[in-house]
Amino acid sequence: MTTLDERHGDGAHGGEGSRSGVAPGPVGAHGPATVPLEDPGAALPRVVGSKAANLARAARAGLPVLPGFVIPQNAGGHPVALWRAWDELSDGGSRPLVVRSSSPREDTEDSSLAGRFASVLDVRGWPAFRTAVTAVLDSAHRSDGATAPMAVLVQPMLTARVGGVLFGADPVGGRADRMLVSVVRGGPDSLVGGAQSGTHYWLGGRGRLLRTEPDAAERLLTRGELVRLARLARRARKVFGGPQDIEFGFDAEGRLWLFQSRPITAMAVRPPRGARLLGPGPVAETLPEQLAPLEEDLWVTPMARGLAAALDITGSAPRRLLRTVPVVTTVGGRAAADLRLLGVVPPAHRWLVLLNPAPGARRLAAAWRVGRLAGALPGLAGDLVADVDRRLVRIPAPSVLPAPGLAAELRWTRRALVSLHAQEALAGALLRESGASRTAAGAALTALAAARARGVRDDAAVAAHPVILALTAPSLEDRERPSRTRAARLGEPGQSLPARAAPPPLPLPGGIPVLPAREALRLRIRWVQELQVRLVREAARRVGVAVRDVALLRWRELGAALDGGPLPDDLHARVPRAASPPLPDAFRPAAGGVVVAERRAGEDAGGRGVSGGRAVGTVWDGTGVRPDDPVLVVRSLDPALAPLLPGLAALVAETGSPLSHLAVLAREFGLPSVVGAGDAVRRFPPGSRLTVDGTTGDVRLVEDGP
Repeated sequence: MTTLDERHGDGAHGGEGSRSGVAPGPVGAHGPATVPLEDPGAALPRVVGSKAANLARAARAGLPVLPGFVIPQNAGGHPVALWRAWDELSDGGSRPLVVRSSSPREDTEDSSLAGRFASVLDVRGWPAFRTAVTAVLDSAHRSDGATAPMAVLVQPMLTARVGGVLFGADPVGGRADRMLVSVVRGGPDSLVGGAQSGTHYWLGGRGRLLRTEPDAAERLLTRGELVRLARLARRARKVFGGPQDIEFGFDAEGRLWLFQSRPITAMAVRPPRGARLLGPGPVAETLPEQLAPLEEDLWVTPMARGLAAALDITGSAPRRLLRTVPVVTTVGGRAAADLRLLGVVPPAHRWLVLLNPAPGARRLAAAWRVGRLAGALPGLAGDLVADVDRRLVRIPAPSVLPAPGLAAELRWTRRALVSLHAQEALAGALLRESGASRTAAGAALTALAAARARGVRDDAAVAAHPVILALTAPSLEDRERPSRTRAARLGEPGQSLPARAAPPPLPLPGGIPVLPAREALRLRIRWVQELQVRLVREAARRVGVAVRDVALLRWRELGAALDGGPLPDDLHARVPRAASPPLPDAFRPAAGGVVVAERRAGEDAGGRGVSGGRAVGTVWDGTGVRPDDPVLVVRSLDPALAPLLPGLAALVAETGSPLSHLAVLAREFGLPSVVGAGDAVRRFPPGSRLTVDGTTGDVRLVEDGP
């Protein structure tokens, strides 16, 4: 323990003070015993610590700071001078004091270390003061054995009417043009210590009240006091060169005092103005997993081009925008679509859209060709499907293709995917399919169940019935998808997907199911993707590199290598992306690839019904024991969930489209289903009871009976 006597010598007592102010103590071999806050030396963090130095700077700038003194970290042994400083500030012991830590390592721009060191309130009398100083000095000793440099700040104890914390910027919203105030009755200590949550005020730059939380909270501050706090925040920003985290208090006379000021060390990242609104929902059914660079080029780029072509044909988006902004992109290797371009979310300012004649004129100009296209699209889709099937039949086994032939076939697959995605999007928008229409997933489940009933292995079933590939997502590597693993753990016949099987032999066998245009196009997309997997694996063997390393290439680099060029010199140094969590339902990208989730009004009201009917059941997340009346609640409509649909009471997803694969399959099963149920996975934990209305989109917890 570090004692006061060790810092200031024995026999610290007695002495007469002027009580008109705190004078600096005598200077010993190690420096002065005390430094008043108004002294120029009090502005040196290395001497008095950051907390005291910040208050000294604020006081010299005219901010409302209480008087006080500092016991520097290198104070000399002058107990009489220390007693005199205490006696003057405490008015002979009649006024209580606050004894606080002030280390050069706290309250800096890099780290606040808030609450790491001790502060002692309501210190009365000389013995209690000595004990408080010792407690502060002892708090410098850390659990790892290190000792932080420590000065001690002493000020009068103020009995505050209300107190709290003032942020000169909104650290939660990442907004420098907003201020955040949290206030409680009394001083700010119960607030900063976590004992009370307080009332929160969001202010504009000039103190205009924007909102209060809780809404019904007692108004502890008047409008005039909020304006004064905003003025204090602006002045502190000017003094310290940036927004500050300020502890404050209003005394009984209504005077405002600044207790502490330190830089805001953590600001939430805020997307730039005009950042796009993205989300995984429309594409998560096709590409639900994190992708490698080559997978992005093979699957995301053709999808983006195909969707852009469809939007251009229908006049749904300006051609200039479609040429410069990708409809589908990746964030951290996960596919996400531009929600506004796809029309998944309404425009931010509807009245501006009503006043803008361009969208209407664009759609009017496209109406003639869209009308003709709607009638011709089934035939066009059938021709494209037939062309793809013929090409798949003619392609030799990749092992017999020369390297340039592998490159040529991969180039064809990318072009084919653009056309397939474009027509699939057009079919979804323009063609009406009955609820009883057959789906690829339904045909796949039928084929898989029949093969298992005959004892056929899953890989052999996939080879004999390539329609089963509709239940899986493409992957260059043999990595298991979490959703597939969850299903496999159930151990129930017909309830798990097959393990990753070898791609079907080419040419494709006969017996391809007859499907509606959109489902036929979707199935060909999956087959072409699987052909790409075979071609890339063979290319990896030719260039003598593992598949996981080839996946780190971009398409241009792989194409150049197959045409006889060298592999990139830095390939050996490339590493796979770090695993990233699933993307939020809707978000905006910020600097550094940071994802900022979008809060949308009315999220908790329910969702959108995509398959009619009403059901009551028990929430299940696809893992563990399956309830008798399971309501499957998931983030997205992952196609790997298809084997779980038979026997479900209902299906609820946070994201997804009424035209998604799984939504169509749910209608085929007559399964009440809702998509767009914001934050459903968190709000409805496994085991809770839900009512689901697949017509209205209403999802709510069942109230427990008496």
